[in-house]
This record gives sequence, structure tokens and C-alpha cells, in this order.
Amino acid sequence: MTTVIEAQGLRKHFGRTAALDGLDLTVSAGEVHGFLGPNGAGKSTTIRVLLGMLRADAGSTSVLGRDPWRDAVAIHRDVAYVPGDVTLWPNLSGGETIDYLTRLRGGADAALRARLIEDFQLDPRKKGRGYSKGNRQKVALVAAFARPAELYIFDEPTSGLDPVMESVFRAEVERVVADGATVLLSSHILSEVEQLCDRVTIVRAGRAVETGTLDELRHLTRTSFRVATAAGLAEVAALAGVHDAREEAGHLVFDVDGAELETVLAALTRAGVTALTATPPSLEELFLRHYGDRIAVTDEDAA
Repeated sequence: MTTVIEAQGLRKHFGRTAALDGLDLTVSAGEVHGFLGPNGAGKSTTIRVLLGMLRADAGSTSVLGRDPWRDAVAIHRDVAYVPGDVTLWPNLSGGETIDYLTRLRGGADAALRARLIEDFQLDPRKKGRGYSKGNRQKVALVAAFARPAELYIFDEPTSGLDPVMESVFRAEVERVVADGATVLLSSHILSEVEQLCDRVTIVRAGRAVETGTLDELRHLTRTSFRVATAAGLAEVAALAGVHDAREEAGHLVFDVDGAELETVLAALTRAGVTALTATPPSLEELFLRHYGDRIAVTDEDAA
């Protein structure tokens, strides 16, 4: 399978702050690749390096087979990019902005442009200064989708959109991928990534800490069990791979490491089970595994 994005050992410092600390990222042709991490993890810095907007201090980068620092203009002809906080020219209308941005890549498909404006419920006659944050996002999304691209890079693209518009965005992503495009989706909206992405890279402190399909990554986390069983709480809690065992309303509730699922299920079967519910971990749980401490600190600061 062709590799569309290949980044190895990326490092980027801003003064004493290491925004990227040896980050690796591989995106294959035709996939939707989720790029997950909280603010400050290095996602936007990585994207700016991929677009040739920043030069990495170390490491290698290839986008569509080219060096993004040396060949940025050529790459941009085949890439549609939407940032998380869109700034528009205040005196241009939304329609004029869409036309200008699409002309940079060869011009919009007129019928597609019209449909997208309708689907995103955008008034293209308004000046940029009159748009809300959500409508500024819509202008950028229409411009991105109105001209076919080989690679779409989205950095928190649905920030400011309501749930209906988020569903329109998801439908457009599915459309362009069905047409053969590749998508890199940077987000902290985990449900969005779960619905759209084939593979995921989780970033922490400028490094990729996990990469794989959602199923592969779920093996690295714990599955939640709720069981009615003859086994006692102490017996279950003592099993290898079991965590946080407790009793709730006549059931035993606990989490199990992926590697120990077979052993735990066998032990429960031997003890006797009358009811069992197993819930695979969500992407949010996977995310919290790497960022729980940091999020807790943020929440305390906010309080």
C-alpha cells in the first residue's frame, strides 16, 4: 500500500519547549487516519511541518512523495487543509473566499460547490467579518471539499459546528475517501474519530505513544465486565489482569486487561455465570489511559 505521509523522528523546539520530541507518523493511501492528543501534544505543529509551514529541527518528512519544506507549492496543489480556527478576509464574502481558495488548487466543481453550500447551510453572500466561528469553519470546509484533492488534512475541523453540521462533515469525508482520497484527521472529539477513522495515532508530549487500528488499540486497554456469578469478589479480584473489582446490585463489576481475557473468562465459566456483559473500551478510555493525570490536573486548575 502506498504511503502518503511518512514522518520519522520529527523534532521541533520553540525556545526551551519541545513541541515535537521524536514523533513518527505513517499514513497510507486511502485511509482516514486519526491524529489524537490534547492541546499542546504536538498535533498542530506536526501538521504545519507536513504542510511546509514550519521546518523541523530534526527528522525526515515526506508528503505525497515530496519534501514539504522544499516542495510546499507542489504539495499544496494536491492537498486540502482546514485548520481548527479559521480566519477569513473581512471584506470578502464567503463565496468569494471559497472561489479564491479553490482557484489556488485549480478551481471548484461548480455543482459540487453549490451542493456543499446548501448542505452546510452557509450564506455565501455575507462578508467574512460577519461570520460566526461555526460559519467560518463552514467556508473553509466547503472550499476544501469543492475541489477534489489527493490528501485532506483537517486540524480540529468541526470546532464550532453543531451536531447536524458534524454529520454533514462526516458524510463528505466518507465521500472523498470512497473516491480514493486520503484523510488525516486531527481531533480531540473521540466519537468523531471512532466513527470515521481506520487507524489512529495517539500523541503525547510530542511523541507518538500508540498507533494502530481501533481494534488493535483496544487490545492494549481493559474491557469492562458486569457479571452475575457464583465466584466471590475476592476470588475474582485475585485473578491476573483484573482491576477495580467491586460489587454493584448483586453483580461483580471489574476491568480486565486484554491479554488476560481468555483466562478470566475461563475462570468465570468454571465458577458458573448466570449473566454477563462485556463492554470493549471506548477510544475515550484509551485516550485517558495516556492523559488521565494531565486531564485531572487541568480540571483541578479549572475548578
